[in-house]
Amino acid sequence: MGRKNGRVEFDETPPDFDPENRYKDPVAALEMREHIVREKWIDIEKAKILRERLKWCYRVEGVNHLQKCRHLVQQYLDSTRGIGWYKDQRPPSLHGPKVEAVEAE
Repeated sequence: MGRKNGRVEFDETPPDFDPENRYKDPVAALEMREHIVREKWIDIEKAKILRERLKWCYRVEGVNHLQKCRHLVQQYLDSTRGIGWYKDQRPPSLHGPKVEAVEAE
């Protein structure tokens, strides 16, 4: 973290961490875990902001919300895919849109 021109700059790069040998450097493992948690919280807060904008758009546009707010809906759905806790171990195919079940005849 440094200061240049009255502006605070943060080091947002992930720490040097070797996932093959996790227990070699416990400090780096802790920093990596904190980095992952911080990035998840940032993604969650971005989704919350988009949700608030979408609510506002629905209220303002009324019956035309399907056409006028479509871009916000797509941004919100894209931002919510794959975020949240315990979703890192799931395959990406499970993060996508819901697949309709085929009815048995």
